[in-house]
Amino acid sequence: MAFRRRNKSYPFFSQEFLIQNHADIVFSLVIFILIGLMFEATAKTAILFIQPQYNVTTLLPEGEMTLYHYGWKDCATILFYFFIAIILHAVVQEYLLDKVNRRLHLSKSKNTKFNESGQLCVFHFVSSVWSLYILITEGYLLHPSSLWENYPHVHLRFQVKFFYLTQLAYWLHALPELYFQKKYFSYLLNLSRVGLVLLFLQYVSELGFHIARLFYFTDENHQKMFDLWAVSFVFTRMATLTLMFLAVGFGLARAENQVLDLEMGNFNTVLIRMTVLLLVCLTQSWLLWKFIRFQLRRWREFRHEQALRKKAATKQSLRPLKRDSLGHHENGVLKAENGASPRTKKLKSP
Repeated sequence: MAFRRRNKSYPFFSQEFLIQNHADIVFSLVIFILIGLMFEATAKTAILFIQPQYNVTTLLPEGEMTLYHYGWKDCATILFYFFIAIILHAVVQEYLLDKVNRRLHLSKSKNTKFNESGQLCVFHFVSSVWSLYILITEGYLLHPSSLWENYPHVHLRFQVKFFYLTQLAYWLHALPELYFQKKYFSYLLNLSRVGLVLLFLQYVSELGFHIARLFYFTDENHQKMFDLWAVSFVFTRMATLTLMFLAVGFGLARAENQVLDLEMGNFNTVLIRMTVLLLVCLTQSWLLWKFIRFQLRRWREFRHEQALRKKAATKQSLRPLKRDSLGHHENGVLKAENGASPRTKKLKSP
């Protein structure tokens, strides 16, 4: 892992070398980009990677404000924070999770799952707090109708756009899970406000699952938190469906402008709305189906285990006493059939 002392070295640019030193390599690239800010010739290029692009100054009742929209230059910014995500991943692993693992002495399979849940716990906690802060400061929680009013929401405040860029960068660095394909269509369809609420609900539910998982790895008797997570999981699925039907199915359906306009970023058409709702319904139904199958399998395994324990206890209680040719054992003393001690009697001479 990055930033730790290594006992074995590998040839440069070999697969093992890149895997072992990927965080150090990425850290060097980040330093190289930051150094570019120090020189006038490269500052304009370096700023593309660090600062969100496509800013527009608009006049609002409270004064001038800089807003942002998305474009192809966002790829450079996402790439930079993709590097940052790799570095933070290595820091959390090296200075937090590895120290805990050395104390727990987990098996190899549990160690892998513990590291995964530990990384996701940190990410989901930070993302939940951050998204909740944005929802409160932007006033979306106090005024739910603002989630769909004045659509399309092309222009975003700095904190909203920066939030989406960092989220995309994180899930891009965890590419095998492909989470960003399911979660960030709202950013491209200018449904950023609805997306913030959905991400907050999802991250709180996922945070509960990974916390329960960490407690389970430390002590397998801690299973009650999985029951709490099960309740939050079902609530999240129902809340997601309700919010999408309320915002997309009813809110956007009442909007006056329902014509596809790529330049204005308006995707409010009947076909797109129905497609979005269908995808959301299929995704949530699939997640619920997987959840129900998992719970049923877990319940059958529990019932089977209980039946085996009950059967073993019954056999233990009905086990016959040991006997031998002279009698039987009772309280550790050998007794004859009539209860007398089977000592050998002297035979009388005839």
